[in-house]
Amino acid sequence: MRRKIRYILFIPVLVGFILWYCSGRFNANSEKDNKSTETELTRILKSGKLKAVVDYNSTNYFIYQGIPMGFKYEILQHLANDMQVKLEISVNNNQEESFNELIGKKYDLIAKNLIITRDRNRKVSFTEPLEQSRQVLVQRKPENWQLLTASTLEDSLIRNQLDLAGKQVYVQKNSVYYSRMVNLSEEIGEEIDILQDSIYGMEQLIAMVAKGEIDYTVCDEKMAKVNQIYYPDLDVETPVSFPQNIAWAVRVDSPEWLSYLNNWIINFRNSLTYHILYQKYFESPRSGVRFNSDYYSYTKGKLTPYDDVIRNVCREDGMDWRLVAALIRQESNFVDTAESWTGAYGLMQVLPESAELFKIKDYKSPKGNIQVGVNLLKWLDDHFKEEVPDSAERIKFTLAAYNVGLGHVQDAQRLAEKYDRIPIVWNDNVDYFLRKKSVAKYYRDPVVRYGYCRGEESYLFVNKILDTYHHYCNVIEK
Repeated sequence: MRRKIRYILFIPVLVGFILWYCSGRFNANSEKDNKSTETELTRILKSGKLKAVVDYNSTNYFIYQGIPMGFKYEILQHLANDMQVKLEISVNNNQEESFNELIGKKYDLIAKNLIITRDRNRKVSFTEPLEQSRQVLVQRKPENWQLLTASTLEDSLIRNQLDLAGKQVYVQKNSVYYSRMVNLSEEIGEEIDILQDSIYGMEQLIAMVAKGEIDYTVCDEKMAKVNQIYYPDLDVETPVSFPQNIAWAVRVDSPEWLSYLNNWIINFRNSLTYHILYQKYFESPRSGVRFNSDYYSYTKGKLTPYDDVIRNVCREDGMDWRLVAALIRQESNFVDTAESWTGAYGLMQVLPESAELFKIKDYKSPKGNIQVGVNLLKWLDDHFKEEVPDSAERIKFTLAAYNVGLGHVQDAQRLAEKYDRIPIVWNDNVDYFLRKKSVAKYYRDPVVRYGYCRGEESYLFVNKILDTYHHYCNVIEK
């Protein structure tokens, strides 16, 4: 009888232990599941940042008249806006490196003209296609081709792929264009002399064909047609492949991110916005105007009419000229006679008092104006140098002070310290209280010495300049 009682008493204990153990295992698994769901989509949304890599070329991403532009860039901007995150663009024209860096989690997305292949499918997951294209032969028309009859012109060009036998064709190294030409050589049963180039990008090879430095290259048809606007002596009408899907890529272990992208791409691809963007970059005759502009970064490597002046002034003060160019774009949009209601003047919107402080009399000339502005930036940077030793962090304080005044930034630092934030860290610390300086509770606080200010404007000022600076660093050498 006693033994039976013991068993009866033991059963609840055993059941309790099993329930506790299973509950622990369930909670542990739930935590693991929660962590797993935070890969990619959830993580991106929580971080507030979308990291994408693009290639720098005449259609996907470039700077024109100081403004970042491009078909893929603008699509990514719409994606980031819909996700309510900040877009962070990186540039890498090497496809293999981009795949490796995506896998290594440097980026969340490869947003290039990626042709879907079986080999690539083993490495990454491709999105829904954004478009379709095919590979074409890029060749040069004969001299005085405008004077030839249509039939004579056609006879002078390669139209039959069999005629590529024995020809030298330059392609990017390890590219899908190389793979296609190897397969084509097999298909025609003749040797094509395929030369892989590891130095030049696709559009540089196209330009070399146009200039007569090489005879043939192969590229995507859409890119070829855009470049034909720039180089009318080129012919791009001979296909060397069937139509192929063009897509973006994500890591293979991110199904929720891939699903989100696929739904978004399907909807966006059918929108009026997409078709307007497509026309803007691939069909508009203004592409030729852009190409011939002195301030088209892809061909000329210039941002503004004042590049050399900015460089020379910044060289003396050890400042990155691209940062100053980004500031000028924000302050005056490169208009050297711009004037504000406060009396600020010129490219860098300097005040007469600042010019007097640095003893520069001709502050209304572009060079003098830039000199005053750079001197002021340097003076503010020196002021913060001791307490904010990190230069990347310090530039945020410097830019804010350039915009709203040193005193207001110092007020925000004092408020940060009072409310247990970090007075030498900008993001979510000092910038938070600078924005609060338009609220009576804060601008009337005893630690505040300079009163009310519209800190939101300065907060946006800093973000816009740093965003533009990042784009300039992507495509313009220091």
